[in-house]
Amino acid sequence: MTADATQTMGFQTEAKRLLHLMIHSLYSNREIFLRELISNASDAIDKHRFAVINDPSLGAAGGDYRIRVHADAEAKTITIDDNGIGMSREEVIENLGTIAKSGTAAFMEQLSGDQKSDSQLIGQFGVGFYSSFIVADRVEVLTRKAGEDAATHWESAGEDEFTVSEGEREQAGSTIILHLKSDAEEFADSWRVRSVIKKYSDHISVPVMMPEPAKPTEDDDASDESVAAETEWQPVNEAKALWTRSRSDISDDEYQAFYKHISHDFEDALSWSHNAVEGKLEYTSLLYLPKRAPFDLWHREGARGLKLYVQRTFIMDEAEQFLPMYLRFVKGVLDSSDLPLNVSREILQQNQQVESIRGALTKRVLDMLSKMASKQPEDYDQFWDTFGAVIKEGPAEDFANREKIADLLRFATTHDDEPLQRRSLKQYVESMQADQQSIYYVVAENHATAKNSPHIEALRRQGVEVLLLSDRVDEWLMSHLGEYDGKSLRDCAKGEWSDQADSDDAKKALEEAEKASESLIERMQNVLSDRVAGIRPTIRLTSSPACLTVAEHEMGAQMRRIMEAAGQEMPETKPTMEINVEHPLLKRLDEEADEDRFADLAQILLDQAVLAEGSTLEDPASYVARLNKLLVEMSNA
Repeated sequence: MTADATQTMGFQTEAKRLLHLMIHSLYSNREIFLRELISNASDAIDKHRFAVINDPSLGAAGGDYRIRVHADAEAKTITIDDNGIGMSREEVIENLGTIAKSGTAAFMEQLSGDQKSDSQLIGQFGVGFYSSFIVADRVEVLTRKAGEDAATHWESAGEDEFTVSEGEREQAGSTIILHLKSDAEEFADSWRVRSVIKKYSDHISVPVMMPEPAKPTEDDDASDESVAAETEWQPVNEAKALWTRSRSDISDDEYQAFYKHISHDFEDALSWSHNAVEGKLEYTSLLYLPKRAPFDLWHREGARGLKLYVQRTFIMDEAEQFLPMYLRFVKGVLDSSDLPLNVSREILQQNQQVESIRGALTKRVLDMLSKMASKQPEDYDQFWDTFGAVIKEGPAEDFANREKIADLLRFATTHDDEPLQRRSLKQYVESMQADQQSIYYVVAENHATAKNSPHIEALRRQGVEVLLLSDRVDEWLMSHLGEYDGKSLRDCAKGEWSDQADSDDAKKALEEAEKASESLIERMQNVLSDRVAGIRPTIRLTSSPACLTVAEHEMGAQMRRIMEAAGQEMPETKPTMEINVEHPLLKRLDEEADEDRFADLAQILLDQAVLAEGSTLEDPASYVARLNKLLVEMSNA
């Protein structure tokens, strides 16, 4: 064969290094080993159930199916015992002697479609068993296959070799004994082991038992130390997953109790949704809406998400991939066997299945809120007061559901001037005037400033309803919402007020004001050119002398303040000053012959316009000085 001849060759593996990599690099949490071994035991029991159906001669398990876990502090061992299918000598060598050889995966391949859907098999990769060596320096396995008399003993120190010999076992099943490392002796403590079981295996269908000392009876002789206390095996896990039961079989009290269990909340949930999806993608979800906000609601990087299970086995506590950020307050569980987990089953891989479930769960939460808003308005008001500002983040993050979110929004308006946000956009549109083309809103630091904003004076006089926005997220919301029901959203503090000059009378009045104020505007522009981009007359004001506006495409004053407070450097811009030429102060200013006095009065008008929109003055001392000077002159007059 020549040197350049093409050959097909297999990859070579070094078992010792591969096993070392799996033990020390695959799992990030040491306690995962117990989850993996209990999951393997559960799979063995499920395999036995199926085997009995096909071969009744195998008989039922010796007693009820169960998994026993025993932590021995003196021997520094943990023992996991099951009465499942067990393994033959050949299967022990094949499954335990071959890394990444999954007996469960091979078993699943033999099942029909219905059998696969009915099974609760968890194992996929054939590496979970080797997590034992994270905490153990020696592992023993004693197993006997159902239908066979011989038992097999397997032992390894986690290096590159293992031993197989004959063993003795009364019934079918497997026993795994972990001889703990010196730095893993915490797992010889029964209470530590109990907490791990409760965390990861609380809801698997098989009871996980641990021994408890029997309580002494009245006939017991306390002084007789020769009589050792008998032990009883007690279940540690719930052995039932509420979300797997039919909704008709679950009471409201059970739903509420389960919510408090998973959320650690002492109050009842406001509402919940329990749904099982079948078909191409199969999963079960149980979602809750809390009554109270968590303390870290506004910490966007904090822990959030659903509890993720695979076939009732706990995978992760905060699976944030299944709901968008604006629904971070939702609590609940998701159970599916179709999700793409990494080999250690600690990380969820992103793919189309995850995206599909995310979209479905998001719509389910929004539908739950819509139903509450229409049928339980008082509950929805309570929800909105708690989480409304978070929901307002939705249109910017979730364009696909923007319309659904828009229907859920609530605002304070000039309809009643109350600070409570109770008015929906649908209600606003239904009460719009016949010739009204836009939904008007004003943004301010607080409700009082918004309610008294000079920008909405003309609209108030005309009886046009205005949304009063004072949440920090409001301007961000409106910039992404854009419109509702074909009606554009219009910021009253942006752009020229040409909409209100549609009538001939209004246009004529504005033209006359422009002509009459030409000289006044020119004088004011000379004084205020450093602070404003321009000065123009307006018909948006009725009682105030002046206000400040920005262009339609520019950021509003409220958003600028938020960005600057967050440390964001903003480009320098100048607002436009709009004046009410019919106001007595402007007429008095127009008549002022003293240019110094004119300049002081013009600066005072501008400072007042800044204060009226809720902004702060760059030089408040100068404003106070000018105002005091004016007051002194008035008192001497």
